[in-house]
Amino acid sequence: MNKLYPNAETALGDLLKDGLLIACGGFGLCGIPERLLDAVRDSGVKDLTFASNNAGIDNEGIGKLLRTRQVRKMISSYVGENKEFERQFLSGELEVEFCPQGTLAERMRAGGAGIPGFYTRTGVGTQVAEGKEAKLFDGPNGQQEYILEHGIFADLSLVKAWKADETGNVVFRKTARNFNVPAATCGKVCVVEVEEIVPTGSLDPDCIHLPGVFVQRLIVGAPYDKKIEFVTTREREAA
Repeated sequence: MNKLYPNAETALGDLLKDGLLIACGGFGLCGIPERLLDAVRDSGVKDLTFASNNAGIDNEGIGKLLRTRQVRKMISSYVGENKEFERQFLSGELEVEFCPQGTLAERMRAGGAGIPGFYTRTGVGTQVAEGKEAKLFDGPNGQQEYILEHGIFADLSLVKAWKADETGNVVFRKTARNFNVPAATCGKVCVVEVEEIVPTGSLDPDCIHLPGVFVQRLIVGAPYDKKIEFVTTREREAA
C-alpha cells in the first residue's frame, strides 16, 4: 500500500467535506500540521468541528480557518492567545466545548482504543460537569463522585511529525509529540505531514511513537519556518 502522496491537496482531496469532526495535533504553534491545515482552508469546506488543544494564534494553525469562518465548533482545553477566537466566541459565532487538557488527551486516546466513555474526577463540582452523568466510585479516599466523559471518534486526523518510514511508522521530535499521538489514533483516516521520509527498516523500532497501522496517508511538508508565539527581548546591557 503506497501511503505517500505528493502534497497536502491530493492527500486530502477525496476526504474533505462540510461538517467533518477533525482531530488535530499540536500545542500552540508546536507540532501543528501546517500544510494540511492550509489545504483544508483552501478547499473551502465549512461547518467543521476541531478537537484540538487550542486553535493556534491569529492567522496561524487553526486560526487561519477561524479567519475564513470555516470552523463551527472547537473542542479545546486552552482558548487564549487568539483574538479572532475570542471575538467569535463572545459574539456567538463559534461554539466552544471546553475540555480540561488531560481529559481531552484521554478522550482522544479512548476513541483510538475503541473506548466510548470513561469516568474522571477532573471537573467535578465545576461548569465542566454540567449536564454530564455522575457516579460514585470507591477510591483511596472513600466514595467520590466521578463524571462521564465520551471518547472522541473523529472523521479525520491531521498530524505533524518529524520523520516517517514508507510504511507510515512515525517519530515525533521532542515536545512536538504533544497531542499528535492521541489525535492520530482517534480518526477514521489519519493523514500525517512529516519533515522527512526514510526507508522502511531504518527506524529503530523502540523509537517509533506512532505505528504505521494508524497512518493511512503521508506527505512531506518541509521546509518549515520556525514560528514563535511570543517574542520577548531585552535591551543589550552595556559592556
